[in-house]
Amino acid sequence: MKLISWNVNGLRACLTKGFLDFFNQEQPDIFCVQETKMQPNQAEIILDGYEQFWNSADKKGYSGTAIFTKIKPISVIYDIGIEVHSHEGRTITLEFDNFYLVNCYTPNAQSELKRLSYRMEWEDDFRAYLKELSKNKPVILCGDLNVAHNEIDLKNPKANRGNPGFSDEEREKMTALLNAGFTDSFRYLYPDVTDVYSWWSYRFRAREKNIGWRIDYFIISDCLKDKVQDSVIYTDIIGSDHCPVGLLLK
Repeated sequence: MKLISWNVNGLRACLTKGFLDFFNQEQPDIFCVQETKMQPNQAEIILDGYEQFWNSADKKGYSGTAIFTKIKPISVIYDIGIEVHSHEGRTITLEFDNFYLVNCYTPNAQSELKRLSYRMEWEDDFRAYLKELSKNKPVILCGDLNVAHNEIDLKNPKANRGNPGFSDEEREKMTALLNAGFTDSFRYLYPDVTDVYSWWSYRFRAREKNIGWRIDYFIISDCLKDKVQDSVIYTDIIGSDHCPVGLLLK
């Protein structure tokens, strides 16, 4: 089974930058998208053989998630059941026979960490949601989680410590998630690999210089570790300031 996740930083724009070429080349079983920045009626996206699920933000042109799946889900959950978190299109959960798939676009702490307190609230509520799901069946979480967990996960850790996405608080919440029975699939397979990132600033030719951050993930329930065939970061795929990431399961 092949799963792919991509923060497209505006799906309508990405459609003009090779999104469908990559999609058709890979032919995944499930494709998750973050930061769609659109309502589903704002573009006609025809993907033969795929069902589409959309969760758009109340605010136009902001946030949003979508899932395209060949496999029909048993059930669909939008958001995580808490009103304060139900306006930005942050998550879609699909239930399948053997697992839950959760597509997530984590709130950014923003400059000067002005949204950090909300981010902390989100982290605790979202972790509780995932733990509750995992009581029923294993969970696969994917998406832009807006945190580089360890120093190995970004190019300039010392200069960025305390910045959004690399604050001690955000990193500690990722540690808490992993300690709650989950595994970072990429680091499980490649614990020591350096200089592999999934996001680069548009400024200062950062992508050209590979001055990046790994903030896009496939996080899995610990019980699925033995089923992981590969965890992929498609660093050569352009079209967004993020590149896609993938998970291959046996």
